[in-house]
Amino acid sequence: MKLLHIESGSPELAVMVLVLCLAGSGPGARSAFAAEPILPVPQNHGLDPKKVALGEKLFNDPRLSKNNAMACAACHVAALGGADGRAKSININGAPTKRNAPTVFNVGLNFRQFWDGRSDSLAHQLDTVLRDPNVMNTDWPEIMAKLSQDPKSAAEFRSAYPDGVQIANISDALVTYQTSLTTPNARFDRYLRGETNAISSDELKGYNLFKSYGCVACHQGMNVGGNMFQRFGVMGGRQPGKPELSPDIGRLKVTGQEPDRFVFKVPSLRNVELTAPYFHDGSAATLEQAVSTMFAYQLGRSPSPDDLGLIVKFLKTLTGELKGKPLAPPTTVLARDKPARNSLN
Repeated sequence: MKLLHIESGSPELAVMVLVLCLAGSGPGARSAFAAEPILPVPQNHGLDPKKVALGEKLFNDPRLSKNNAMACAACHVAALGGADGRAKSININGAPTKRNAPTVFNVGLNFRQFWDGRSDSLAHQLDTVLRDPNVMNTDWPEIMAKLSQDPKSAAEFRSAYPDGVQIANISDALVTYQTSLTTPNARFDRYLRGETNAISSDELKGYNLFKSYGCVACHQGMNVGGNMFQRFGVMGGRQPGKPELSPDIGRLKVTGQEPDRFVFKVPSLRNVELTAPYFHDGSAATLEQAVSTMFAYQLGRSPSPDDLGLIVKFLKTLTGELKGKPLAPPTTVLARDKPARNSLN
């Protein structure tokens, strides 16, 4: 099992340093949650607002794709928790991708990117997505040329970066924006900070069950996950001679090492009530199904209906705010048979 690791000099490290500073400031600030396995998300990201704003425009700009038809936001929709509401996303060619789109919210807090952890930074992940013929199918010189030829885009770059439209600046703006997409002030974060009435007694019982059953062995830290790798199917479903949950071999394809078969990055549980369907293959349609699957294949047991309900109640306290506005389940479900066009504005 790989523990938390963040590369020095990365935006991810900056956010972690920020939360440690915040946690240690003020009388008694740290003591409110020092003994808990989960840490609150920082309430401020401290990033350059001009770069964040420029990165947001780029994230929603279809010119970042070869055919000028798909923006990054096509697979990362604010109303769906920064994901896209599909078991598998739809790629630039109109075909399903191999895996479920992970949320972009709090992505800067992950120690690796992609389900198989093949990118160790947001910059590398971005480069991989842009070059992938099944995703954006483009390259940096082509993107730079498009943006340079647009007077408005060129002016926006000069405002945020002295040297204007450069490949490094395009990447930096996108990474800065994605790093800014933290979702603080979840009710559970408020509870950790000492607001004891922020969660109900049932939700607190759910949290205690979450700890006592051992869920926190993989889902802990600031992002309630996202900081280690784990085999999917520790207690069954992934063992020799037993049927598999899906044929995806996980990190084995990245490392070529047999111990990495069926190993994936543990996903964050922040805003998890908004990001159905669940898992790398989108095989769990509801949060209740996802928790039951984790009990069966990771813990080797079944929860009682009462315990299952209480844990789900706790998980819903992890829904935070984006840009100062509370996130909430969508009132309508977006169509799953066509690319989402909702942006993160």
